Amino acid sequence: VADVDPHAVEQFIAEHPGTSGSVCDVGDVAQVNRAFDELQALHGRLDVLVNNAGIAGPTGRVEDIEPGAWERTIAVDLNGQFYCARRAVPLLRNAGGGSIICIASTAAFFGFPLRSPYAACKWAIIGFAKTLAMELGPERIRVNAICPGSVSGPRIDGVIERDAASRGMQPQEIRDLYLRQTSMRTFVEAEDVAEMAFFLASPGGARISGQAIGVDGHTEGLSNWLD
Repeated sequence: VADVDPHAVEQFIAEHPGTSGSVCDVGDVAQVNRAFDELQALHGRLDVLVNNAGIAGPTGRVEDIEPGAWERTIAVDLNGQFYCARRAVPLLRNAGGGSIICIASTAAFFGFPLRSPYAACKWAIIGFAKTLAMELGPERIRVNAICPGSVSGPRIDGVIERDAASRGMQPQEIRDLYLRQTSMRTFVEAEDVAEMAFFLASPGGARISGQAIGVDGHTEGLSNWLD
């Protein structure tokens, strides 16, 4: 496992004996290369890559977004997937095949007002995953994207708070509007996404590639709350 938070890496290793981890900012190609060098030295092979790193990015109209905030979102949410995939492919090939799972978002299916850097990354990830599926399929490397809806936790809480502040509304009002974007009127849990990743990496997903799979309670749209 790789994470930008050293405490998260330490905790994961402590809770999962026999695993290893690297502290890594995936937006920095040098750090990604170091993490993969460590992985190869320790394990010698790779069977599954889950490109899960991502940040919410700024909330605001495009003219109000600072270039630095745009560039940081692109670096982590999009470039990081490329940096990891390019190092993973030779290892997967040497293992005789495997699975790459790119975490995208339902923002990859719709426009997402006030979240243009994030939406741009997630649309790009779908194209990246589908292209890799075509390139790597003959080598028995399958590539899919998982598109979660709003995932319960601190990140969506922060998004809601910033959105509410930008509109002069209460966070609970924004939360209720977000919930009404889905047919099931619910956020998803991180475990829901993990279960889909596990399935795609398992023998049950052996013939699934090039897909963008929603785990979202059926998102109906991301702009109705602007009306």
